[in-house]
Amino acid sequence: MEQLLHYTWKHKLFPMTSLLTTTGKRVEVIDPGLSNRNAGPDFFNAKVKIDGTLWIGNVEMHDKSTDWYQHGHDKDSRYDNVVLHVVGRADGEVHTAAGRRLPQLVLEVPAVVVANYQELLKTDTYPPCYRVIPDLSVLVLHAWMSALLTERLEQRTEAVKQRVAAANGSWEDAYFVTLARSFGFGINGDAFETWARSMPLQAVAHHRDDLFQVEAFFLGQAGLLEEDTIPERYREQARTEGYFDRLQSEYRYLAHKFSLQPMDSRLWRFLRLRPQNFPHIRLAQLAHLYYQRKTGLAALTDCMTITEVQQLLCAKVTPYWQTHYTFGSASDKQAKRLSAASLNLLIINTVVPMLFAYGRYRGDEELCDRAFLFLEQMKAENNHITRMWSQCGISVKTAADSQALIQLKNNYCNRRDCLRCRIGYEYLKRV
Repeated sequence: MEQLLHYTWKHKLFPMTSLLTTTGKRVEVIDPGLSNRNAGPDFFNAKVKIDGTLWIGNVEMHDKSTDWYQHGHDKDSRYDNVVLHVVGRADGEVHTAAGRRLPQLVLEVPAVVVANYQELLKTDTYPPCYRVIPDLSVLVLHAWMSALLTERLEQRTEAVKQRVAAANGSWEDAYFVTLARSFGFGINGDAFETWARSMPLQAVAHHRDDLFQVEAFFLGQAGLLEEDTIPERYREQARTEGYFDRLQSEYRYLAHKFSLQPMDSRLWRFLRLRPQNFPHIRLAQLAHLYYQRKTGLAALTDCMTITEVQQLLCAKVTPYWQTHYTFGSASDKQAKRLSAASLNLLIINTVVPMLFAYGRYRGDEELCDRAFLFLEQMKAENNHITRMWSQCGISVKTAADSQALIQLKNNYCNRRDCLRCRIGYEYLKRV
């Protein structure tokens, strides 16, 4: 229950009168302080009056007094400036490493808060806070969703920065990896990122004026130009068509020239995958974008509108893939361009995070603002998460809304982290 004790103190959900230390001294909480989620005391720079004397310092909290010793705070000088020890149960005196006896306050969590918290944890209805959502003010909900959206972009910025570090500081390469991952559209995202990290882009750049060679690079490095990757029933047809053999021969030449090693083709997933999402098609589309010089970071940052981004990422495939989804398996002729829905997902999952991360890196607020603007101009995603929140009474109109609510579900609801959620706060304090 220590978490609930923290929460009650942070939001001052306790009666503000009749607070006494274990020795009978009156306590007045002026400011509970700043919550600390890292090492050190639980709250920094709190302001409390004890027996009429104002103290400014840190506050430490525990379920019971003796936890102070169990956690070694009596030997840690970082806790010497603690001015108040707040506990659920007092079972002994506590002293700092400097030998000072700490005043202790037994804080009683209101019964209604305990009951509401237990209800949040135990209810099977999802999300458990649905009862209070219709009563939330527009201001509260809007402020929380804005914070969630920023939090989501901050997290994605960290992912981009990790890719930059893995690419030895190259933002160009990191953008290519980020774009490739999005072409996996969830199911093959990890495989596409593995593939993109293995791509020797400097080597490919020497052959980017030849689309056939680019395609050989891309499919070969993906491990899809090995004969055993073709289902046996299609192998004879693939040999007859000749396109597979030509690509395979070209890749072998390039692999020898640049000392390439293809990735493990078993990483690609096909089960329950729509044909338009087959790796062969997505790699062919990426090859076309690369050939057209549309996978560079400068080309992205030059786009000022969503329409320009859509035009930049609008990929097509070579004639062979217009009539195939895999080697040897013929299909009706289709242009196999990216659909509007797919383009929107690429903007949400690649363009927006990249603009935001690069803007932070460059100190360019215009790029960050553009990332937010794109999300506000796009329609909301339609998935089980957004539909769930809509049923609860939250208006989900733009991609900014849907991204915020996805963050809420994944980082708060799934973890039952209601104590950090503003909707959870409204639920806990209700009578």
